[in-house]
Amino acid sequence: MTRPGSGLRPFSVKAKLGTLVVISVFITTGLLMVALRTRTELRFITVFSVIATLLITQFVAHGLTAPLDEMTTVARSISHGDYTRRVSGADRRDELGDLAQTINRMADDLEAVDRHRKELVANVSHELRTPIAALRAVLENVVDGVSSADPETMRTALKQTERLGRLVETLLDLSRLDNGVVTLRTGRFEVWPYLSGVLKEANLAVSHRQLASGSGNHTRKDVHLALDVSPPELTAYADTERLHQVVANLIDNAVKHSPPHGRVQVLARRGEGPESLALEVLDEGPGIPEPERHRVFERFNRGEVPSPHGPGSDGGTGLGLAIARWAVDLHGGRIGVAESDRGCRIRVTLPGIPRPRG
Repeated sequence: MTRPGSGLRPFSVKAKLGTLVVISVFITTGLLMVALRTRTELRFITVFSVIATLLITQFVAHGLTAPLDEMTTVARSISHGDYTRRVSGADRRDELGDLAQTINRMADDLEAVDRHRKELVANVSHELRTPIAALRAVLENVVDGVSSADPETMRTALKQTERLGRLVETLLDLSRLDNGVVTLRTGRFEVWPYLSGVLKEANLAVSHRQLASGSGNHTRKDVHLALDVSPPELTAYADTERLHQVVANLIDNAVKHSPPHGRVQVLARRGEGPESLALEVLDEGPGIPEPERHRVFERFNRGEVPSPHGPGSDGGTGLGLAIARWAVDLHGGRIGVAESDRGCRIRVTLPGIPRPRG
């Protein structure tokens, strides 16, 4: 099977060089025939032939080297950190056009990575600043004698410390994702008691969630979490620690986008293979527009849909869904946004027990 672009294309560099050789031969042959008929000295014909060939070669060479000079300039700018430059001529129908497209794609990727890096610094700085400032204020009040170290004050300090811990765990997950050092510890487990435990932890997180806004802190205690496992004795085969990351991040994302007194459902069904699992997390929020669905699992993507619980609320670091996709990919499963009449529906499928290779 021939790869696209691997053959001789009509406008390729090979075709142009071949045409140059053919034209040079025709010029030389034509001048030689003129010399024989007019009895012109051979040295004059040779000079004319060389001059004509050089002029044509110069014309063709300029068309080939000018794009290369531009590519060198753009590549040098990219190496110095300027990712805004692009190579023109990406619409050429030859190898140079392919190279221009490749350089432009590389510049797009590097620009995206640089943008993500800056977003990471900004997001982490924002996430760290709020709990650190709150924790510092609490401790300063205790030290200065403004307030006593009573259980309520210590509980406030503990909440901020836990928030810092969650952020650190998220960054550690991101580091593991980049390094690829995580191995799965798969095993068979009962789905109902396992997911019940995950939802209990999520309920605790929901009841203590602090959503920072410009006007103060608002506690979301109004979102109801529901679990539906069918059949009740359903079992599955997966790494429960990684699956916990998936479900917890999906619930966290659903709660953030739920309306007041909203409902978040976690559905679990038997998959197609042995011990496989099909999970769905549904919320009643604004949903995800079709053009955004392919981007929601990208890192640092915090979404374009305004939060239903008010402007300025905390959108998180934008890593939760990226980590969920990473954990699902480790299992060889699939995760995506499914069609839903209301809100957002995230569907996860895990393959279960791997089939032996024959």
